Amino acid sequence: MQPDITQSVTARADSGAEFLDAKKAEEALLLASSADEYMNAVQLAFFRQRLLNERAELEAHLNEVKTAIASHERDSDEADQASFEEELRLSLRQADRESRLITNIDAALQRIENGEYGFCEETGEPIGLPRLLFRPTAKLCIEARERQERKEHHFRKARGE
Repeated sequence: MQPDITQSVTARADSGAEFLDAKKAEEALLLASSADEYMNAVQLAFFRQRLLNERAELEAHLNEVKTAIASHERDSDEADQASFEEELRLSLRQADRESRLITNIDAALQRIENGEYGFCEETGEPIGLPRLLFRPTAKLCIEARERQERKEHHFRKARGE
């Protein structure tokens, strides 16, 4: 019986590796595109699907958190209850971040529909495929984002934070 389990685990690892290889190949193909092909139909379809997949994963996780919260019964043991409440606090913080990310994903999907995806909201310049592969919800090019961060740092410093 042991070899079957090992074969199953190995098969899963192989299919996972194949998926990662296919994903990297697809990303490499996108990066190999010429500048005049920027945000063509293939690239937009790639990012749309990536955003939809990420949104589905986040929604599934949020539903798991909701189910876990709803199914919890109050423990009579104070230590167990305190432990659950700490886990709950962390889960709620993560759920809040994920909810905000879903909002950003929806905004990115709307930009795809409007034909504005991949271009900086501030300068109108292309954001760039490497940045979008890293952060598909990006709205600003690197230069604009750096300017924004410098302003934020300056204002925090001026307020004494």
